Amino acid sequence: MPQIGKITLPEFPLLLAPMEDVSDPPFRVLCKQHGADMMYTEFISTEGLIRHAEKSTKKLEFYEEERPIGIQIFGADIEVMKGCAQIVEEAGPDLLDINFGCPVKKVVCKDGGAGILRDVPRMVRLTSEIVKATSLPVTVKTRLGWDDSTKNIVEVAERLQDIGIQALTIHGRTRAQMYKGDADWTLIGAVKNNQRMRIPIFGNGDIDSPEKALEMKNRYGVDGVMIGRAAIGYPWIFNEIKHYLKTGMHAPLPGLAERVDAAKFHILKSVEWKGTVLGILEMRRHYTNYFKGIPNIRNYRNQLVQENTVEGLFGILDEIARLSVEEIVA
Repeated sequence: MPQIGKITLPEFPLLLAPMEDVSDPPFRVLCKQHGADMMYTEFISTEGLIRHAEKSTKKLEFYEEERPIGIQIFGADIEVMKGCAQIVEEAGPDLLDINFGCPVKKVVCKDGGAGILRDVPRMVRLTSEIVKATSLPVTVKTRLGWDDSTKNIVEVAERLQDIGIQALTIHGRTRAQMYKGDADWTLIGAVKNNQRMRIPIFGNGDIDSPEKALEMKNRYGVDGVMIGRAAIGYPWIFNEIKHYLKTGMHAPLPGLAERVDAAKFHILKSVEWKGTVLGILEMRRHYTNYFKGIPNIRNYRNQLVQENTVEGLFGILDEIARLSVEEIVA
């Protein structure tokens, strides 16, 4: 079973990916309830954290029931990153994760996220300093390389392991690909099957079904997989994968009552965490996936994204729960 510091994960753990404006504490708790084994905060700017910006410091917070949890940071300034390692440690997570994979231009142009893939020696130095600056286990999430001509992840993985990281998650695309095209897992497999590697290797990219999770487990031997977009509005994916790995059969799809209950729970947690106005506003991105595959749902979905009260939302959801739907299309 994968070990990260003092954290012992189950065999072939399923990790919830850090997703900006998505993987907040309410969403993470819901995914935890439905089978996610470990999760990460939204990535936090170290420049914001060192200045105690409210948006950044708020992202340090989590529910105890989310554990084990990693706080993920990004940045490019070594001294600032070292200072933030102490701030993260004081927040009390189970590990500190460094984001070397975000491809977004506003992050990359400051050499944060995947931007640092253009300067691997600097990436190694920065990581080494963070490892020295904290007693928390340090892990890294990154990509195959900057572009097709620099897919150097096998070498990068060795160097990061040598300076002390305790797990590595690899997204199977280059920065140049952004999120386009299919994720290439062959190099993730090459890292995992490199005899020099001793730390857990987790794969990320395009895991949106139990079949794909099993294929990546069997073909590439990764220690676990990280799931991102497929979990948005569909937290059942984690337990569905676990059921399939254990039995070879698909779990029943969540019915209307289960979907409505999950949406209600998510709304209440969101309002509890963020207040009524913001909590309701930020729930709107989830409704499409909660009720994906349900015939003639568009009218109800339009009502949900226009409603501004918890009572009103629950009323609409109760109407959805009473729909006569013979079959939900996967």
